[in-house]
Amino acid sequence: MEYSKASFEPTIGDCYNHGWKSLWKKFLELFLAGLVILLFSIPINILSIWIDDYSFTGFIGFYIIFTLGYSIFILQPLQYGMFYMYLKAVRDEKVEVGDLFAAKENYMNVVLASLLVNFIIGIGIILLIIPGIVFACKLAFVPYLVIDKKMDAIEAMKKSWEMTDGYAMNIFAMGVLAIFIAIGGFIAFLVGVIIAAMWIYASFASIYYSVDSLQGIDSELLRDK
Repeated sequence: MEYSKASFEPTIGDCYNHGWKSLWKKFLELFLAGLVILLFSIPINILSIWIDDYSFTGFIGFYIIFTLGYSIFILQPLQYGMFYMYLKAVRDEKVEVGDLFAAKENYMNVVLASLLVNFIIGIGIILLIIPGIVFACKLAFVPYLVIDKKMDAIEAMKKSWEMTDGYAMNIFAMGVLAIFIAIGGFIAFLVGVIIAAMWIYASFASIYYSVDSLQGIDSELLRDK
């Protein structure tokens, strides 16, 4: 699908400003998508409470396996679908709750990308934290490339690494600012938390959109490869 190029720079202020404006244009769809993900999270939450309440220590192994499998194959693809919804929102495209399931079009690469990115960042955090932060910034565009451009997992990781050259510090600063926004949301209780999370999602989608526009990645060409 062709879309208009971003009219703002991939700076911290511009991306948070654009994200803020965009989330209100598509607020209902994005809010409903968040509710759907919460509904899909219920099985894990119920199982966790059930085990804690009844001290079923013998089921801990099952709980761990189930939680990992459910997160990897169900929740993470939905999370990538949410990234796609926010990307469409910041590009001012039509957004539908059904977009939450967009991962089905490139499902195995979504699953693999999620596993690889989380593993690499996790290893980086173990290595004195700073490498993990670097990896997180350099691989920040992977979800968008896999879900929007239909890239395979490895290709998306390489492309994200290239795309973020010159912008990794912006992404890091946005992440730091996101912490303070989240804290502000908690202070404002439930409604504030929801708005804060949505704003952060929209802002990170905005920096990808801006960098994508500047670098002129041809989405249709990539999809036809």
